[in-house]
Amino acid sequence: MLNTSRRNYKLLVFTLILLVINIYLFHLDLQSSRKGFTFAMLDVGQGDALFIESPTGVQVLFDAGPAGKILSSLSKVMSPFDKTIDAIVITNPDADHISGFSDIIKNYKVGMVLEPGTVNDSKIYKNLKDNIDRKQIPDILAKQGMKLDLGGGVTIDILFPDRDVSSWGSNDGSIVAKVSYGDISVMLTGDATMKTEKIILEDFSKESLKSTVLKVGHHGSRTSSSDSFVRVVAPSFALISDGEENKYGHPHQEVLDTLSAFKAQVFRADILGTIVMQSDGQNVSFSYKK
Repeated sequence: MLNTSRRNYKLLVFTLILLVINIYLFHLDLQSSRKGFTFAMLDVGQGDALFIESPTGVQVLFDAGPAGKILSSLSKVMSPFDKTIDAIVITNPDADHISGFSDIIKNYKVGMVLEPGTVNDSKIYKNLKDNIDRKQIPDILAKQGMKLDLGGGVTIDILFPDRDVSSWGSNDGSIVAKVSYGDISVMLTGDATMKTEKIILEDFSKESLKSTVLKVGHHGSRTSSSDSFVRVVAPSFALISDGEENKYGHPHQEVLDTLSAFKAQVFRADILGTIVMQSDGQNVSFSYKK
């Protein structure tokens, strides 16, 4: 009889603990739904993964980094109850941008896929395309002039590709996009090279390219972030997605010098971890999650 009472007591305590945890998580979920615009550069090591959420809760994931990194990083910015991502964007088909998408497609319902049209012969890319087909996710070719309306005043404008890039190198053909919310904007450059930057500078006015934040191209490689491009974008903040002690030496000193010359405050994933920016459309605030 005594053992039965103890078992019942332990069961009651366990149930109460679960109830408290669920109430707390539900509270966090409500809190997240009241936020304005959220942009996060996720810490996935040497790779790219960018999370965007509008005030209405629409979510877009630009790239998903190398394998085995994305889910833990994404859990820092998404509610555990949320298993839907409205769109994923493949800026280029290299492994450090797409390997994590297999975990995303397995664990989340994905509304649509956007990709540039560059291709890769790797097994990783082939498997990703097979999974997209199997899940019957709409797969759309990104083109200059496309505008995604995420609701709540957040829009994403596709700046590049402006042509068929199927025969281009993956970096040259990277998707470049600008996210806007009120007076705040973020320039997303993928691994775009100076060749790509030059085309964008020719296609758009200075006013339309100016951005509050620059996600620095190609993890801070010297092949991106030309003086002319950074001068026109004129970012107040520059975010670099790079891994600790990476073998490429990213970010290169030349790029850091360029950003410094234009007085951009630099945030690095290898130093700070996941970097979360929140905005009300006029101001921005940053927090870090190592």
